[in-house]
Amino acid sequence: MDSLSERRKAILYLAFAAILWSTSGLFVKILDWHPVSILAGRSFFAAIVFLIYMRRLPTRFSLWQLLAAAMFILTQFLFVTSTKLTTAANSIFLQYTAPIYVVLLAFWLLREKPSRTDWVSMLIIFLGLTLFFGDKLSTDGFYGNLLAILSGVTSAVMMVSFRAQKNGDPAESNLIAFLVTAAFGFPYVMKETWTVNSWLILAFLGIFQIGFAFIFFTQGIKHIPALEANLIGTLEPVLNPIWVFLFYGESMGTFALVGGLVVLGGVILSAVGSAKAAKEGT
Repeated sequence: MDSLSERRKAILYLAFAAILWSTSGLFVKILDWHPVSILAGRSFFAAIVFLIYMRRLPTRFSLWQLLAAAMFILTQFLFVTSTKLTTAANSIFLQYTAPIYVVLLAFWLLREKPSRTDWVSMLIIFLGLTLFFGDKLSTDGFYGNLLAILSGVTSAVMMVSFRAQKNGDPAESNLIAFLVTAAFGFPYVMKETWTVNSWLILAFLGIFQIGFAFIFFTQGIKHIPALEANLIGTLEPVLNPIWVFLFYGESMGTFALVGGLVVLGGVILSAVGSAKAAKEGT
């Protein structure tokens, strides 16, 4: 059983990952590139970070490792495509239905049974997300909404696949995904107008927003159940528009602010409940 200190450290790692992930909205808005070009450029820098971090290329491959890499790529693609076909609020909200699928998959494949605190935390977080995005949700963009729901499913499979590698090195899945995405999107990058600012933004996105974030994530997911990791990750969609509001001037409503606080409360409840359960189990 993981020690209490390891779990606390893992929770902090996952929170740091979510905070770094949340900065994407601000910089993607600033950078006027095709989404595939952004994903490819970001993945190029992230691959460099992971190569330095791991100091090797994967030489042995497992089903969970390749599944996590494939689901990582597919989740990004589905999410980016859905934002083109429906509202950003719909895309984020529907993708974060993932905990529902994580509960089922984690129990079925990993035998990780959710606790009562997990259920309460999930209910609180969904309530907060509804408040947060409620005034922007719509029924428009049917196919975009469908893709966003699918991205929630692939995100859940990705989370469980990473968790299944707790005795291995889940970072290898990220490196595979980054290399494939960078190679696939290279032709798109070549068509863009290159500036110093655009490459500085891509460098930040690749090195920090994705690179260091997923290093934190792959360390944390080894010691935290898949559902709890996903619940902590809901800090991302809340913080994302907050950064845009603070540094880009895009307004936020009162319900969004209240919803954000409710989500934060749910995440804290999940983390505290997990720490308490771990302490009682030691």
